[in-house]
Amino acid sequence: MKKLFLFLFGLVALGFPLHVMADTEHVEDSAGLFSETQLIQLEEQATNLSDTIKGDVYLVTSNTNTTDSEEYAQEYLRTKVGNNNNGAVLFLDMNQRVTAIKTSGNMIDYLTDARLESIFDELQEQMGAGNYFEAGSNFFEMAAGYVEDGVPSGHYRVDEETGKITYYKTISPFEAFIAVVLAAVLAVAFFVVIKSRYQLKLGTYKYPYQENSQVNLTVNENQLTNSFVTTRRIPRNNNNSGGFGGGGGSTTSSSGGGTFGGGSRGF
Repeated sequence: MKKLFLFLFGLVALGFPLHVMADTEHVEDSAGLFSETQLIQLEEQATNLSDTIKGDVYLVTSNTNTTDSEEYAQEYLRTKVGNNNNGAVLFLDMNQRVTAIKTSGNMIDYLTDARLESIFDELQEQMGAGNYFEAGSNFFEMAAGYVEDGVPSGHYRVDEETGKITYYKTISPFEAFIAVVLAAVLAVAFFVVIKSRYQLKLGTYKYPYQENSQVNLTVNENQLTNSFVTTRRIPRNNNNSGGFGGGGGSTTSSSGGGTFGGGSRGF
């Protein structure tokens, strides 16, 4: 009886193979665009990039969404990482044929407007050709490349509603090295000068501070009469630029207490 049961169980297993979906934390494939193997590969890329930025990066697909693609992606990212925390999401909206990317925290500065345009160029080509896995994989690869390149020199954020500009100060490794060298040289020079001018033995000299000390206190008042803040709107850079070297600024929007960057493009 036991052998018969095992035999019948084997026939059922052969006729109805089990399908185990991949356990993915950063990839949500509601549209069913990826195979199990592809899901595992995308999840690995997303996890590695998430560890690098000390946040979370996601890939989401849908073939039923009817709301604005960017708003959907932004609310999804807010739900996952909260407001102003490090993160990004790529939303493949198959129903409206739109790719949307939203960024938060340090990913706003890594994925500038120019860099996003380069990513959208790649996504548009791959999505139009039906290469959905390549699109998702290239997004993670390009984003990781930009993170490795760092925030571009002279980078700034511009609020699309108010036009307020916030500059991001970056120091290159060469500038940091020069600063350390100059600081060391100045410290040594200061020590040598002081030592040469005051060659004193301990315990043989006391400074007559009572005779030489004098304190004069004066009152100085300054009153600010006028203050002006000048802002201007910087339009989004729509020029395409290839490679991982794109820089420039990041256009941001505020919603629900959080600041987000990103954009979208049809395919």
